[in-house]
Amino acid sequence: MEGQRAFDFKNHTHGVSTGTQWLESKGLTIASHSPVDGKYIGAVTSADKATYEAVMTKATAAFHEWRQWPAPRRGEIVRQMGEAFRANKTELGKLVSYEMGKSLQEGLGEVQEIIDICDFAVGLSRQLYGLTMHSERPSHRMYEQYHPLGIVGIISAFNFPVAVWSWNSMLAWVCGDVCVWKPSEKTPMCAVACQHIIAGVLEKNQVPEGVSCLVMGGKEVGEWMSDDVRVPLLSATGSTAMGRAVGVAVAKRMGRSLLELGGNNAVIISKQADLNMALMASVFGAVGTAGQRCTTTRRLIVHEAIYDSMKQKLVKAYGQLRIGNPLDAANHLGPLIDKAAVEGYVSAIAQCKREGGTFIVEGGVLEGEGFESGCYVKPCIAEVQNHYAVVQHETFAPILYLMKYKTVEEAIRMQNDVPQGLSSAMMTRDLREAELFLSSAGSDCGIANVNAGTSGAEIGGAFGGEKETGGGRESGSDAWKVYMRRQTNTINYATNLPMAQGITFDLEMTE
Repeated sequence: MEGQRAFDFKNHTHGVSTGTQWLESKGLTIASHSPVDGKYIGAVTSADKATYEAVMTKATAAFHEWRQWPAPRRGEIVRQMGEAFRANKTELGKLVSYEMGKSLQEGLGEVQEIIDICDFAVGLSRQLYGLTMHSERPSHRMYEQYHPLGIVGIISAFNFPVAVWSWNSMLAWVCGDVCVWKPSEKTPMCAVACQHIIAGVLEKNQVPEGVSCLVMGGKEVGEWMSDDVRVPLLSATGSTAMGRAVGVAVAKRMGRSLLELGGNNAVIISKQADLNMALMASVFGAVGTAGQRCTTTRRLIVHEAIYDSMKQKLVKAYGQLRIGNPLDAANHLGPLIDKAAVEGYVSAIAQCKREGGTFIVEGGVLEGEGFESGCYVKPCIAEVQNHYAVVQHETFAPILYLMKYKTVEEAIRMQNDVPQGLSSAMMTRDLREAELFLSSAGSDCGIANVNAGTSGAEIGGAFGGEKETGGGRESGSDAWKVYMRRQTNTINYATNLPMAQGITFDLEMTE
């Protein structure tokens, strides 16, 4: 695979790093095989308890120095990292595509997200603003300021093996925090590549060793981080089940967690919609990354007046989809991440049929030339009822559920009537419908779009959801505040000590 040439994986066996140094570990070996063709990419040794402790000790020490660097200087480091990713965009994008299985365009787009968040963070490094407020006491000044937290733990998922790390780390770094990253064990080489890309920047600028740490491993490493009081903030992306475990563990020690969990995203298609636009948004949202995005479109809620027309358009569009090697730009989608994901896909289809679903586009596992890895599946569409158990559950695969509605209020109720609350969309040219959808009586998701699909979030906006999605926010807007602690300050420049709320407290003072 051409993208591997920039990264020496054959000679790289370490999975634990403190920035520019790679540590010897006695942990388990994590091997990476591409879902594209089943071929071996490389292997690394995961963290054991000793190397984990070494990383945390180094990160703790680094924080005490890094937090004293001026924020614009920290921003300059991130700016250089952005330039390093620009220089390696093609190679890293190919690696993302090959190791994860998403299309080359999406792999390159994911690296572009790193570049974009670097640019955002550089500007942010001069905008970590607090507030000044008037005191009720004379000769007093009150203000708020933000200070770095310390070690930010980052647990990322396989579907965005590099972008989500950057959403957290770049903001955390300009805020003065240090980062310990546990990437998905399903995509270890993407993480290794990122660490190699930024190592030169860290070394050239004499950044303290421990500011950017990598700890490869499975569930046990995540548990160490969740239970570790040295990690004041743990940002975790993954399944709702994983998020529940992390949230409980972190809360027990009074830490903070930023959770980005499952989605069950719907597009409401009004009879007032531009159907061609709705079709494009729905199909890309449903099959992009082979249905392995947390923002994937999983449900289409279509007005009964246009239901049959939209159904015909969907069947025709799905008939044009090309499935195959994601590095081939002619293909629309590649494989699922592994055979376990394929089993989940097959199981969901069977459950859907048992519950009464009717497939208008049949699914199935692809075999034969080009599909030797056993991870390629057919995107499918089923007519269902929203209350089906399988519809209420997130299946990380390209299965689209189709249902109809009569009134816009009914459609919004259906959209909201699932445990998850990440992304949502309405396709309409009716201003009243659009405003209702975006009102407090509308979508209950963290992301609500009009005439745009459920996937494809930009880094400028805060990303996250409600309900079982976790409630966290990362990336743009004021998401930076979660990586800092807020402090209210009062300065008395009077010659006496007036109390708040008019309280008096007199003592006879003697010299």
